[in-house]
Amino acid sequence: MRTQILKFWLALAALWPVLFMSLPQASAEIFEKTLGNGLRVIVKEDHRSPVVVQQIWYHAGSMDENIGVTGIAHVLEHMMFKGTKKVPAGQFSKLISAAGGRENAFTSNDYTAYFQQLHKSRLPLAMKLESDRMSNLHLTGAEFSKEIKVVMEERRMRTDDDPQALMNEKLMAVAYQEHPYRNPVIGWMNDLQTLSVEDAKRWYKNWYAPNNATLVVAGDVKASEVFTLAQRYYGGIPARSLPQRKTFSEPPQAGIKRIVVKAPAKLPQLVMAYHAPTLRDSEKDWQPYALQILAGILDGNASARLNRALVREQQLASAVNVEYDSTSRGPSLFMLAGIPSEGKNVTELESGLREQIAMLKRDGVSEDELKRVKAQVTASEVYKLDSLFYQAMQIGQMESIGLSFKDIPVILQKLQAVTPRQVEDVAREYLQDDQLTIAVLDPQPLPGKTVQSD
Repeated sequence: MRTQILKFWLALAALWPVLFMSLPQASAEIFEKTLGNGLRVIVKEDHRSPVVVQQIWYHAGSMDENIGVTGIAHVLEHMMFKGTKKVPAGQFSKLISAAGGRENAFTSNDYTAYFQQLHKSRLPLAMKLESDRMSNLHLTGAEFSKEIKVVMEERRMRTDDDPQALMNEKLMAVAYQEHPYRNPVIGWMNDLQTLSVEDAKRWYKNWYAPNNATLVVAGDVKASEVFTLAQRYYGGIPARSLPQRKTFSEPPQAGIKRIVVKAPAKLPQLVMAYHAPTLRDSEKDWQPYALQILAGILDGNASARLNRALVREQQLASAVNVEYDSTSRGPSLFMLAGIPSEGKNVTELESGLREQIAMLKRDGVSEDELKRVKAQVTASEVYKLDSLFYQAMQIGQMESIGLSFKDIPVILQKLQAVTPRQVEDVAREYLQDDQLTIAVLDPQPLPGKTVQSD
């Protein structure tokens, strides 16, 4: 299977120019308009099937929260399904389901978004319901008291009782000294226990306004008709004065930070997180592109450097992976993670990862490696275009972090232009100890079971 995968990527590399030429066409039928109240409306026409996706993106996430009310962005996301003056609690989801659609929402550090996917003829229904809760949400103490308990239980299940999630949460709190990315999106439990419905009302009033949102519609629609519908349903909602956003910077780190998290788990884990920049100007910036290619060289597929050296050859790890997000409102982390193989420990795994980084800095990267990774990036974007939801999400995310959907083809062009020297330069600049925070999961016994110790 791995041989077949490798052959596939090699063949894909030869098709790189063809694939790349197809990508700008993805933005050829994107139309935009700003309503009088400041709501940006962006339409991506895709007539392959009679389906439409509506997404509303509010440009406020957990990084906009104040100390003591962490988690309120996510709590308000839950409360958005608890009814308006016109639509009782629970009816929003039932109405979308009855129309043959699906809907949900998600909160991140940077934004909060809501979506519906349904037959194109039901787009007016989706707009009517979504615009209604933009301005008429009915927040009651009784509903809040019930929902905050749901959120606290969600935190217990997804973080407190999940050793890997718990380690990652503590890693973020240590790696970031001042930036609000140090706080979890779901909120600290102590804050959740003291949140009130008044906190939710304040968050809703501050941020849920048309001039702080982007409406994205993708599917079998005509842009002109979508703009008419948007004006009908959203155009009458008044703009509001928005709070002044805080500006955050992360001070330079001097020396390695290390944490050990003890939690019931089967296996130890290691994460090495290096401070790294994100994309602010798609034309001028180059380091985020080089870091993205570097991540692919280290962990692009089964034949990439870390998997080949540490899993297959040296057998130091049973699994390794690299994560780097170049598109966010704040600074990023370039993270290498792994689980030691049986009989190995995190110290040996850390040494192995460091050795691979040192080799890359010393020996550089080859054109063949670059070609493989660039082909992977391009193919991934081409295949994602099969998804209406992803097309809309890509647009909404870019618009919500200070970039534009117009940057999408630029980003792909810049990734294609990354050189071996640039990859080596960012490795030398960012993968060094003054940027590094290391987290170790020290597994504690599960009830009635033993664990592999470090």
